[in-house]
Amino acid sequence: MKNAKFLLFFTFPLIFALFYSCKSIPVDQGPYYELSRNLNDRGQMTADQLARLFIAHNPDIDYEQIKDFAQLYIDEAAMEGINSDVAFSQMCLETGFLRFGNLVQPEWHNYCGLGALGPEQPGERFATRELGVRAHIQHLQAYSTTEDVKLKNELVDPRYNWVHKTKLVTDIFGLTGTWATDPNYAAKIERLLQELERQ
Repeated sequence: MKNAKFLLFFTFPLIFALFYSCKSIPVDQGPYYELSRNLNDRGQMTADQLARLFIAHNPDIDYEQIKDFAQLYIDEAAMEGINSDVAFSQMCLETGFLRFGNLVQPEWHNYCGLGALGPEQPGERFATRELGVRAHIQHLQAYSTTEDVKLKNELVDPRYNWVHKTKLVTDIFGLTGTWATDPNYAAKIERLLQELERQ
């Protein structure tokens, strides 16, 4: 009886260990981010992560160049209290990952279709990429705040004051029907944010 108890004491843990060692272990999928869809929340992605999203869709652009561009979005967005993850994703959507091809031309540095209404009004033009990114961020700030929230940088968005008087949205879903007439506009940004979340 004593030997049986002794045998059971050592055998059961061994069987238990063997059983669980044969079970498949889930493969590590890496980190999963829950990104905010709110326009006024702080972005979470680094320039490297934003650049990886971009390169997955347009590998023809130099990686370091797009990483610097992403950092510009992060810095400008932080200055004005705008979600850089949303702003960068919106830029990717609006420009076709900097391929352009519609009304707006690459040399105009217009990264959000600002003022692009048709052939007679093809869009605003900015002298540098820095000013183009700033105008985009300021336009998002105009959409997502009331007039009492002042800009930190000098105003470069020529349509800023008009938006403040007519629009107010808090998240990407409010951009459908306000920023763009495309009924799937927010859904397209949502898909890009979901890609970022799987980085």
